[in-house]
Amino acid sequence: MSEADIAEARNGIQVIARAASVLRALKGSQTGMSLGQIAERVDLPRSTVQRIVGALQAERLVIASGAGAGIRLGPELHSLAESAHYNIAETIRPLLQDLSRNTGETVDLSILRGNILIFIDQITGTQRLRAVSSVGETFPLTTTANGKACLALMDNDAVERLARGEWARASVERNMSNFLEEIAQIRREGVAFDLDEHTPGISAVGIAFKDWKGDFYGVSIPTPSARFKEGEATLTAAILKLRCNVEALTSG
Repeated sequence: MSEADIAEARNGIQVIARAASVLRALKGSQTGMSLGQIAERVDLPRSTVQRIVGALQAERLVIASGAGAGIRLGPELHSLAESAHYNIAETIRPLLQDLSRNTGETVDLSILRGNILIFIDQITGTQRLRAVSSVGETFPLTTTANGKACLALMDNDAVERLARGEWARASVERNMSNFLEEIAQIRREGVAFDLDEHTPGISAVGIAFKDWKGDFYGVSIPTPSARFKEGEATLTAAILKLRCNVEALTSG
């Protein structure tokens, strides 16, 4: 490869990196940002940002958010993100398979949609007595390990709103202060538990993560309660290791 080719390749990589930094700057803006605001955020000259934004607009990756209102993420990027969303299960499936193989237990993957969890993948354990649910089945948030782990990624206002709504639909009364204390502990420890809360005789340990788009996912290891008590420390350590590996794959 000639020096000219090497220089061209480096320039191409730099352009991609700068375009990615512009897209990340816009990620947290709902109303849009001006070229000057973007330039300040990514620490690039305004003229450079203008050229990058122009190229991104041509591909519909960013759009003008209104007359003079600035630039925001475009429909093509959202379309790509939606496609990527459906591949999350495929992306982390090898990690879930490893977790199930190492523990011998069933491992579930779920996604938060509105106020419920939807199971989107499951690796069945090898134990003769095991917990199995159907992909597509829905579960509550406040009595499941993966549900509570998802809630722990939110602020307390969102937690309280979702919890009160769920309890009202189920016609149950619970102490919100105690529940918020449990959520705070989950935030500190990074792992949540369901000890015979959702289904008598079944306990679970769970973690949650967000993808770059902001969708919430939960992973849980449901286990017959008698066996869970014996293996709680091992299962907890295994799922915390999974959490680190998943976050490494999905952060961005």
